[in-house]
Amino acid sequence: MTSAGTERTGSELISTGQAAELLGSSRQHVVDLCASGRLRFQLTGTHRRVWRSDVMALARGGAGLTRDQQRSLWLHRAVAGKLALDPARVRNRARRNLDRMRAAHPRGRVRADFDTWEALLDGPLDRLFEVLGSTSPQAAELRQNTPFAGVLTEKERLKALAAFRDAAQAA
Repeated sequence: MTSAGTERTGSELISTGQAAELLGSSRQHVVDLCASGRLRFQLTGTHRRVWRSDVMALARGGAGLTRDQQRSLWLHRAVAGKLALDPARVRNRARRNLDRMRAAHPRGRVRADFDTWEALLDGPLDRLFEVLGSTSPQAAELRQNTPFAGVLTEKERLKALAAFRDAAQAA
């Protein structure tokens, strides 16, 4: 129980000082993680509060992924399962999506991501699987502009998200 009488859960908000203790780092390092987007936070007045579950994921070696990035990784691993079963269909869907994305965003930094996705879709499947399941910062960033929308049915997507929530709560 916390001092407020609520049960401790992964969704509990804690101070940056408490997060620093859990990580064995300085409070400033936690503030820097928040500022860089690697650790989500909520302002309570002028104070940052972070989610205990996110801090614990960092402490366990969650490769510094935010909860949103972890959720995206989980969904992309589900996409990888569909890719393994029907590579041609999944690649064709992603290529069509990529064409629409390029038309919607003809300029800017995302063009580099589109070029990377195109090379991955045209390259060996093993490399594509690698990126879909990688915890690297580069792969996490690339997945922010994914061409795999619609590969999972809504039912599959919701099932994957429920499994993610269950796994995150169990951790």
